[in-house]
Amino acid sequence: MNYTLHQLQVFQKIVETGSITKAAEELHLTQPAVSIQLRNFQDQFDIPLTEVLGRKIHVTEFGYEIAELAENILTQVQAINGKTMAFKGQLTGRLKIAVVSTGKYVMPYFLTDFLKKHPSVELKMDVTNKNKVLETLEQNEIDLALVSILPPGINLEYQDLLDNNLYLVGSSAMEVNSHVKHEEIFKEFPLIFRESGSGTRKTMEKFIEGNKISIQKKMELTSNEAVKQAVLAGLGFSIMPLIGIKNELQTKQLKIIPVKGLPITTKWRLVWLKGKKHMPLPLAYLEFLKENKEDIVKKFFSDMGGKED
Repeated sequence: MNYTLHQLQVFQKIVETGSITKAAEELHLTQPAVSIQLRNFQDQFDIPLTEVLGRKIHVTEFGYEIAELAENILTQVQAINGKTMAFKGQLTGRLKIAVVSTGKYVMPYFLTDFLKKHPSVELKMDVTNKNKVLETLEQNEIDLALVSILPPGINLEYQDLLDNNLYLVGSSAMEVNSHVKHEEIFKEFPLIFRESGSGTRKTMEKFIEGNKISIQKKMELTSNEAVKQAVLAGLGFSIMPLIGIKNELQTKQLKIIPVKGLPITTKWRLVWLKGKKHMPLPLAYLEFLKENKEDIVKKFFSDMGGKED
């Protein structure tokens, strides 16, 4: 056999993503290039690694075993590269972070300068729903996670990054009588919720229950972007994090509806399991944040009501 490390990397990524298209995106390659590497790799085995049923690629049982071995090989290669870079005095390795969906508007700004300073560091950032973030956190599959509400029942340590301010928001085209009491606003228009389990959803429900507000109509959507588009279209109001609607407020597509008790302020926090023994890379990143967080907040979030801690 004469397979290459590149072929191992391509095959392992196909198995991980379950798709040639997604593998190509994550590896920054074209689909034809990934398909060629897969074919060249598979030609070296007498037993099929994958099969195509309909338009979907499926990994065989033998393929999964090979993928597991490939991942082990790639991990060892990464360790060799890491040792080499360490002897040169350079930080290296893969930083694994899980981010709740709205956190995609926050996390990149706290990573840019660190990654520029350490070009040999790889980043794996999974932007997903809160339940998936907590699952990967509890299973110790990641180094750090970004959340806006600390989950109960999990012993965590954390570092505050930024205030998370939530306001009642509506389309600029929707007319709201400024003299109407805030309880009446919620009766007049549908309130759009995030899915159950979302941090934003929990914050909304706590506000509504605490103020004994009666909701006549509501709808539920599964992402912050979907909620934003629904509000833009005039389907209703929502209580949303300011961080995700900054551009729409500046272009006057959306407007904040003044309501007693709002904004609600939570914290964007980078969290990890209590007692976790961090490797040098995440330790270096946390130290970087301690030294640079204040400057990052001032540079990128000074107009968002962010406060340094």
